[in-house]
Amino acid sequence: MLETGRIVIAGAGLGALYAALELAPRPVLVISPEPLGEGASSAWAQGGVAAAMAAHDTPEAHADDTLLAGAGTVDPEVAAMVTRVAREHIIDLTELGTPFDRDADGNYVMSREAAHSAARVVRVKGDQAGDQIMQTLIAAVRAAPSVQVLENTQALRLETDGEAVTGIWITRADAPSAPVLIKCPGVLLAGGGSGGLYAHTTNPPRIRGQVIGFAARAGARIADPEFVQFHPTAFDIGEDPAPLATEALRGEGAVLINADSERFMVPAHPDAELAPRDIVARAIFAETQAGRRPMLDTREALGFEVQTRFPTVAETCARAGIDPVTQPIPVAVAAHYHMGGVEADMQGRTSLANLWVCGEASSTGLHGANRLASNGLLEALVYARNAAQDIDRLALSKDAAEVRLEFPEGGQELDPAAVKALREAMTAHAGVRRTAAGLKQALAAIARLEDDQAADENFTNMCATATLIAAAALRREESRGGHFRDDFPEADPAQAHRTRITLDEALAIRAKVQEELT
Repeated sequence: MLETGRIVIAGAGLGALYAALELAPRPVLVISPEPLGEGASSAWAQGGVAAAMAAHDTPEAHADDTLLAGAGTVDPEVAAMVTRVAREHIIDLTELGTPFDRDADGNYVMSREAAHSAARVVRVKGDQAGDQIMQTLIAAVRAAPSVQVLENTQALRLETDGEAVTGIWITRADAPSAPVLIKCPGVLLAGGGSGGLYAHTTNPPRIRGQVIGFAARAGARIADPEFVQFHPTAFDIGEDPAPLATEALRGEGAVLINADSERFMVPAHPDAELAPRDIVARAIFAETQAGRRPMLDTREALGFEVQTRFPTVAETCARAGIDPVTQPIPVAVAAHYHMGGVEADMQGRTSLANLWVCGEASSTGLHGANRLASNGLLEALVYARNAAQDIDRLALSKDAAEVRLEFPEGGQELDPAAVKALREAMTAHAGVRRTAAGLKQALAAIARLEDDQAADENFTNMCATATLIAAAALRREESRGGHFRDDFPEADPAQAHRTRITLDEALAIRAKVQEELT
């Protein structure tokens, strides 16, 4: 065990680094599972940051779109707050050096994405917003003397005293080791979501719900875990994780067709390809299930411009031997974003004292049942700052020695077969379309796998989050946003509210299911 006066930030994506800079000159310790900048979901974000920057747009319109997309469970006060301050975060990132796309007059180039009533997504080089913002923040963090980064380390569990967090256990991420306890004045969770719990995902390989899981195991209240957003247009080219065909392509006029060259979204929704993500995802999933391979067709809308305006997409196409100028791009549904997570108030505070959360590991009430496109990076920025300002009230010392630690031998490697089985169970039974019978099978499978791998705490964290997702999905007997039940296909007005659940409650649901199935 060692003790530090630094705030510990678990994670090293956009929210983590932005918060570290906001806390300066207060000393912080960033726990980064990979070398800084690698493996963070934020860096993979292609679309951009939603903000009402254009003269024709308003924060109120942005908030209205957020409420509509969220299918009745968005907190309107949260939506109003986040959209109101969005502009200042774009300005701050610009001043830090983020090269947002600008026109000849210096105005931000705005892109329209699904379910937005206006073009309000600020981009970088077409589809490189996440990567470019991360590079800007990494440079600033490396130049900040108050920020210490421990690379190739990962958080494993929280240390608590009653309902207060007193420290965090960490271990090596690049090799087995026994965990080390770091006692600290506070912890900010910023370690990403849960997409990697599914077999087909756009998330980096390590993002498998561990942060939500160990927070839940410590007693933190979880909100909305059943609401998982499946991105409609991941490349269907056999890669894991699946590369993303950004929503901005459809914003620019690309259309969805099937193997019979039919535009199947036209009869599915008045907004066709720009319908909310959950509707597009289910339509694509149906085409896949029917054997009519869905494809994204950029040929008429973009032609040769796809090569220059969307270089990441063009690079992925080249790797797969696809020419998007002359050929449509095969796509499939993939787990993309978790609306649920550790419940956070407007300051990023959780139900446990001395524990804050921001980014995809959180559930703030902004996204409701279905996140509006490009609100994810925005939420991470807003709550990173809010949490940092709240943490700053602890009146921490501006001096804290760097943390020096050695990991003792021990620990074990994740069993890839167990991880594969968990991901397949979640995809088969707790994915785009759900039923009571399937969710019960998922819960039983998770329980068996967790028992088999009881000695692996990292895997236990994954199973905790998987259990929360499946148990909450079983309890919500309706369809809403990213949660769709074939046995309850309509929305129930009486259930137009957020979910709050603890791991103990989810485990009780799981135990009852196990009794039924034995």
